[in-house]
Amino acid sequence: MRRFWRSWIVVLGFLLLIAAPASAQRFGAETFTLANGLQVVVIPNHRAPAVTQMVWYKTGAADDPRGKSGIAHFLEHLMFKGTRANPQGAFSALIAQNGGRDNAFTTEDYTAFHETVARDRLDLVMRLEADRMTGLVLDDAAVLPERDVILEERRMRIDNDPSALLREQLTAALFLNASYHNPTIGWEHEMHGLGTADALAFYRDWYAPNNAVLIVAGDVETAEVGTLAERHFGPLAARPVPPRIRLDEPPHHASIRLEMKSARVAQPSWRRYYLAPSYRAGATQHAYALQVLAEILAGSDGSRLNQALVLDKGLALTVGAGYAPSALGLADFGVYATPKPGVAIADLEAAVDAELHRILEHGVEPDEVARAARRMQASAIYSQDSLSGPANIIGTALMLGRNLDDVAAWPDKIGAVTPDEVQAAARAVLVERNSATGILLPERTS
Repeated sequence: MRRFWRSWIVVLGFLLLIAAPASAQRFGAETFTLANGLQVVVIPNHRAPAVTQMVWYKTGAADDPRGKSGIAHFLEHLMFKGTRANPQGAFSALIAQNGGRDNAFTTEDYTAFHETVARDRLDLVMRLEADRMTGLVLDDAAVLPERDVILEERRMRIDNDPSALLREQLTAALFLNASYHNPTIGWEHEMHGLGTADALAFYRDWYAPNNAVLIVAGDVETAEVGTLAERHFGPLAARPVPPRIRLDEPPHHASIRLEMKSARVAQPSWRRYYLAPSYRAGATQHAYALQVLAEILAGSDGSRLNQALVLDKGLALTVGAGYAPSALGLADFGVYATPKPGVAIADLEAAVDAELHRILEHGVEPDEVARAARRMQASAIYSQDSLSGPANIIGTALMLGRNLDDVAAWPDKIGAVTPDEVQAAARAVLVERNSATGILLPERTS
């Protein structure tokens, strides 16, 4: 199943991967740009005779035209439908026949396609990706059945999951006007109307070499990749690309509270999102401190929320916090908790609020900040263990207007965060009127 992302829990799980570079050496990455505007990044890793190739496009669900939510994710699916040179089914079949695997994903801000193959098959996957960058062929016979696939994906991942439904509603409530109001997969009533003309229009607008980044990680050298990239992608012509618009939020004057009941829910849960800056939007000076704050709140067994709510007071089964500043527009800072059986949601929420208030009033300890920074830096080092880790980290940064120097500076930036900066970030972001709280409850049928 081709993946889509919006769930902030997925973002939380992927946070260290996308936000945390592995070393100040930038993974040994080198970059150059072809004459047609395609940026190429090479990340040598000679531990195994394999390569991961990724092609990233600077477009995602936040670029969906009004009334066409889900078209970016739909086109991701349709990119596997074939070209004149490689008819439907040939792309993935050729990769599988050569011992590789392939997939793709769509987020609010970018779309990426990736393959992992033996190093001597790099020429094959590069040829295939270059072919479908401009040569995609679509008609109703290919498009309409795939529309049924994404509708079923929505039913499976969102509509049949009460927690996912609540997250979707909560995100839409938090972003009153910003481009992240709509879900990445789309609203169902708009998905039904997506057709061949919509997909081709989006493809022609955004899929061009000058709007893409090619990343190759693995048992390769820069000169080799350069030769292949020039051969396969070099002949593709650059095209004008629309401006990427990320709408601002108006002032929020009231907090938002949603309650959802479902007979499919066995255990209540509680979550809250706050509007937050990203690396690119809002009060960007708080982005690094907010990452440290999330780690202090729920990054380890000894974190503030776990210690207070799970271990000391016995109110919660699980707690968590998440913040990912990798966005073109505003981000969100999330806190969540699941109560122990018999514990009222109101009591759990009051306990969470008490811990947040402690930080707002009294700040955090220097040793808390130091321990959090060390954990985050260590996790960054571990991200080097795969071919895809560095490629995902660098690709995400480049999609959002950052560069390899920003990637290299991340560990030092995290290590330089001070307790006063964490408290200042908390006071700037943990503001009630800028929050949306969601409660999921079992629905009693008798």
